Amino acid sequence: MNEQRNLLLALLLSGLVLLGWTLISDRYFPTANKPSTKVVDGKPVPLPNPQAQPVATGPLASQDRGRALAASPRVRIATPRLAGSINLKGARLDDLVLTTQRETIAKDSPPVRLFSPDGAPEAYFAGFGWTGSGIVLPDPNTVWTATGDMLAPGKPVTLSWNNGRGQAFAIQLAVDDAYLFTIRQTVTNTTRGGAVSVRPFSFVTREGQSKDPSSWANHVGPLGVFDRAADYSLDWKDVDKAGAAGVARSSTGGWLGFGDKYWLTAAIPDPKAKVDAAFRADGGRYQAEFSPAAAIVAPGRQTVATSYLFAGGKDASLLDTYDQRYGFDKLDHAIDWGWFIWFEKPIFYLLDWLFKAVGNFGVAIILLTILVRALMFPIAQRQFRSAAQMRIVQPKMKALQERHKDDKVKLQEEMMKLYREEKINPLAGCLPVFLQIPIFYALYKVLTLTLEMRHQPFALWIKDLSAPDPLTPVNLFGFLPFTPTGFLHLSVLAILLGITMWLQFKLNPAPVSDPTQKQMFALMPWFMMFVMSPFAAGLQIYYIASNSITILQQKWLYSRMPQMKDAR
Repeated sequence: MNEQRNLLLALLLSGLVLLGWTLISDRYFPTANKPSTKVVDGKPVPLPNPQAQPVATGPLASQDRGRALAASPRVRIATPRLAGSINLKGARLDDLVLTTQRETIAKDSPPVRLFSPDGAPEAYFAGFGWTGSGIVLPDPNTVWTATGDMLAPGKPVTLSWNNGRGQAFAIQLAVDDAYLFTIRQTVTNTTRGGAVSVRPFSFVTREGQSKDPSSWANHVGPLGVFDRAADYSLDWKDVDKAGAAGVARSSTGGWLGFGDKYWLTAAIPDPKAKVDAAFRADGGRYQAEFSPAAAIVAPGRQTVATSYLFAGGKDASLLDTYDQRYGFDKLDHAIDWGWFIWFEKPIFYLLDWLFKAVGNFGVAIILLTILVRALMFPIAQRQFRSAAQMRIVQPKMKALQERHKDDKVKLQEEMMKLYREEKINPLAGCLPVFLQIPIFYALYKVLTLTLEMRHQPFALWIKDLSAPDPLTPVNLFGFLPFTPTGFLHLSVLAILLGITMWLQFKLNPAPVSDPTQKQMFALMPWFMMFVMSPFAAGLQIYYIASNSITILQQKWLYSRMPQMKDAR
């Protein structure tokens, strides 16, 4: 009767935790990208990306992208990672695709589009200009003259315009072989009259919010670094609430912009410049902007302001390189590494190095798991030995508990004496648990947030390690015409994870005397099977490999200490 009650209680608690985890996981721990494949008749088939071809439903969308691009003269952009064009009307970067990143894993998938022109669906663009008083300034309708027809690495383009009243404006744009644009804004006062005051500005504007969810573990939306401190506190609602008045910030150097899960657009002032910055919202449109101090341009003189624009993928090593080369303030924090950045980045670089060495991200994850477990083996061995010794002395501990059940002080004294005699440290098993917390959290971050794992295949049916495993027996491996979702999508990798965890617990010598705890430990592997099923396949592979290595370690330790195996 008691066994049935304990089993029922364990099942009830597991069910409550499972339902609770489902409700909070998307908010605090996004599990994976949306599925990129589904299994049909036992074979993986790429899924279309509904975000790749947006429809013109927004209040600001008045025409399709092709018509918007053809409505004004343009300068072509061509780099190893970018393609697009500069709009000479308004001097805007409003047409940009990432040529090395695809919307889906399908062979005919279009590249990821970052920028779209104003008036097209999901408009997204960057621009540059000046404010001032008593001077005719270029505006969004100004048509600029370009010195060339293509912007490429080592081939800058200068846009020029003269207001006809003695002031000439120029915007020189240069681009590297990755995602960084360098902008030089020049105002020349050719008059013989008075001086003029001008203040340059840069902005990034997007229509609508990111389709990627923001969570406690990964900030998506408005973000920036101000006075060397990364600000993840703002979200879309804060900017909406501030409206056109804006959320103001001031800083020396830094940067601000909008981040998606994998993509970033950031307006970056000169690292030594003092700027006023703001995030604004108006009618479903969001803008990040900054302005350095105004400059007085005397007759016959000119003023130059240098700034930068990052528009592309959150490539971790590339962001670090820009910080070092240009002196940017924590551009690498565009990736929401979290509290353990000091630990996560070395793990990322090790994983990336393994990937480049073996050419398969799944194999790199397994090799990383082996390295982590090897480094932790001395600690795991100590934990195993301590737990096994605790199991061996269980009869003596029970005898002490019976003998001194009415005298807790005496019981504690006798138990400590027993520990000393048997050379047992009761806290030895806690250290590995605490050490694994930052390791597991770091791996969760690295495997679910980094651009490098996006759309990376492993083997067989696993074509995207950043998405859940698509193969599940629930629909008979794709032979039934439906696809279960959430924790009901009990994938093959999740089942393997549950089996390896069950084998690990079965070999675990940890003493468990409470019947309810025994039932909970017995159910835990199968409970975790459902919890982990929606997670990225790469993370599941890590846990399967880790469990398997632990099983081998326990087998080896039992072979070295047979008396502990007998005490199980």
